[in-house]
Amino acid sequence: MSFVKLILIILGTLSLCVGVIGIMIPGLPTTPFVLLTAGLYIKSSDKLYQKLLSTRLIGSYLTEFQTNKGMTKKSKLLAIASMWIMILISILFFIDTISLRLIIAVIGLIGTFVMGLMVPTVKS
Repeated sequence: MSFVKLILIILGTLSLCVGVIGIMIPGLPTTPFVLLTAGLYIKSSDKLYQKLLSTRLIGSYLTEFQTNKGMTKKSKLLAIASMWIMILISILFFIDTISLRLIIAVIGLIGTFVMGLMVPTVKS
């Protein structure tokens, strides 16, 4: 295995970890990190890429993205809505500091921007 492939695998794994953490941490977008992981794995390890595609939660979204070169409007709306539900629950019930609430909201806005405008929208 070449040094470059090893670095890509490490970066892909780190990106996947951040994406998985993003499922639980409001405001941290999951989809861009998972897409980055797929891109890094496809360049470095077919075995890891196939494993990623075979996962129940992530595989269908990656296959859809790969096949259609983007996400459907429904998938985007579902991702953005679930992200904001978690953000609002966190801000209203779990975070007391106003500055931290603002940081989470700004990160959520960035995630919404990335999902809404940077990830291509395709027809279903």
